[in-house]
Amino acid sequence: MKEKAVFYHAGCPVCIAAEQQVARALDPQRFEVEIVHLGQEKARITEAEAAGVRSVPALVIGGAAFHINFGASLSALK
Repeated sequence: MKEKAVFYHAGCPVCIAAEQQVARALDPQRFEVEIVHLGQEKARITEAEAAGVRSVPALVIGGAAFHINFGASLSALK
């Protein structure tokens, strides 16, 4: 069974570049990666906050949020 990884972003250039890197870096045999564009799916901002995401782009794996660079804070997306 694959481990789920969720990549949250807002569609900015920093986020898109990070998404491309994450997509190539994670082993598809091990991870099922879900990409969530919070600019388009605002209803999922609460979910991202609950997972520990404070800014995007961020990757959540195994209940841990990993922040990648700084594109935008979640408060700016609300």
